[in-house]
Amino acid sequence: MRSAWIVSIGSELTLGQSVDTNAPWLAAQLAAQGIRCRRQVTVPDELEALSATFREAAAASDLVVATGGLGPTADDLTRQALAAAAGLPLELDAPSLEQIRAFFARRGREMPSANRVQALLPKGARPLPNTCGTAVGICLELAGTPCYALPGVPFEMREMFRREVLPHLPALGDGQVVRFRRLHCFGTSESAIGEALADLMRPGRNPAVGTTAELGVITVRINASADSPAAAEALLDDTERLVRARLGTAVFGRDGETLASVVGALLAARGQTLGTAESCTGGLIAKLLTDVPGSSAYYLGGAVSYANELKEALVGVPGELLTAVGAVSEPVARAMAEGARRAFGSSFALATTGIAGPTGGTPDKPVGLVFLALAGPQQTRVEAARFGSESPRVVIRERAARTALDLLRRELIRQGP
Repeated sequence: MRSAWIVSIGSELTLGQSVDTNAPWLAAQLAAQGIRCRRQVTVPDELEALSATFREAAAASDLVVATGGLGPTADDLTRQALAAAAGLPLELDAPSLEQIRAFFARRGREMPSANRVQALLPKGARPLPNTCGTAVGICLELAGTPCYALPGVPFEMREMFRREVLPHLPALGDGQVVRFRRLHCFGTSESAIGEALADLMRPGRNPAVGTTAELGVITVRINASADSPAAAEALLDDTERLVRARLGTAVFGRDGETLASVVGALLAARGQTLGTAESCTGGLIAKLLTDVPGSSAYYLGGAVSYANELKEALVGVPGELLTAVGAVSEPVARAMAEGARRAFGSSFALATTGIAGPTGGTPDKPVGLVFLALAGPQQTRVEAARFGSESPRVVIRERAARTALDLLRRELIRQGP
């Protein structure tokens, strides 16, 4: 399989001030065309380091794709570095300059003189027009290897890649294509999944199977290589069936699906609705639900009843109950969920109350203890979850919100269609 280097350019990346989202996206796009990314390199805005990286990348791969460093300021050095690596001078590309001027004119502005540098290209390079910005891309053959320099702004980079790079990639491939699939799991550990799928994860298997974990969600990654897209998809289908058969209801979704979108689809299919009452999660469950387009069809609303007074006023938790057992307790979680269901007139209601930390814990109620309640037409269920006193506040809140959604998901599955 042909290989590529992806070069991410910018001192803000090497200093940890920004997160590089371009390289993972590009790697997936290249793999789908049968070109495997062999190395991802992050380089600061330094001319010598950049030019040396371009020379090394071109000598070691069949394709180089770089992002960033094409702006109009003094620290944007990609064009100069490419020219230095190729031993070529920079020349003004008049059509590119006119495109930049037109970009400003459409916005009723005159082009600043500083933007003129964005029309400078290594001699003989092919300009890559930017339809949504001023950073002109560059295509240059370096030591016989095609090198593409794209903008660092993600939406500009993706649009330029689709228009100016993707059509040329089939000629670089060797007939192999790679297709990916991701199956998302919740409610079980990565080690348990690893044991269940051990034979599928053996080195050299096609499709290759691996796992990653993030805030309680374990993702099973399936990567298939074949001579055609159809053959690769068939391999993915076979392995997906095996994974689902072994993991059962732990698998909640595929690829871009989330716990919130899956729960929403289950509710919508049944014509049921949901309300929420949140304390320690502070509206995070509501946020996850409303991130999904069309969530108004099943999510009615929520109460962020952080203070005890609002637990009483908004969802009807008795004051004497709060005094007797405390806000972080099974009875209060139950009362919050049942009160929210009454207040919103919803089919189901989720409630959370806990200690997200880093302070406020006691020996009986440590940081990381969260009570999750689900009130529904048949019953109210309450579960106590312990997310670890050493866990950061953001992790406890995120995991509590996801666990609450999974509690509802499993209840909907249990009830059937």
